[in-house]
Amino acid sequence: MYTTMKKTLCYEFLPSKAAEEAAKARGVPHRVTRTLVQVRDMSPPPKLDPNNPWKMRKSVTNGEVINGKLMVTHQPTFDYIFRYWGEEICKHVIAGNKSYVIILDYTDEDNPKRLHGESVFFEGGGNDTYFLGWMDLVRSRSVTAGDEIGLFWDISTGTFGFKLLRKVDTPIQVD
Repeated sequence: MYTTMKKTLCYEFLPSKAAEEAAKARGVPHRVTRTLVQVRDMSPPPKLDPNNPWKMRKSVTNGEVINGKLMVTHQPTFDYIFRYWGEEICKHVIAGNKSYVIILDYTDEDNPKRLHGESVFFEGGGNDTYFLGWMDLVRSRSVTAGDEIGLFWDISTGTFGFKLLRKVDTPIQVD
């Protein structure tokens, strides 16, 4: 059985006496900090339906197309990605750094396309958001605002699975 360690953020609202005194000596107020911790995963990881593994679905915005960065919010990131990643790489990404990844494009199911390189990454953003660098996919699939895409983290290959689920007939401006 494949076991995972669930990741969660632990917030320090009340400082230790030493931290309180250090902040006071510097003349700055205490800042609430957070630390990534791992806890035993008591519930089984979500099962992937091999016929429909797209756990993360969304309509693409105009900004995501133009910037080449697909936004993934906190909950899906922790439930479907970080659950399977090691603690150190999660901390690296949460700190706002890039982790280069591989995306398998299953849009053409008979001929999946492997994408990797400088523009294919996963990075932390502000306000508990994360970004998947996907400019190569935007260009190769002619992704436009309003298209529906699906993603999942494939634990068997250690890659992101991607599929263009629905193209809009007329591109719309969505921000």
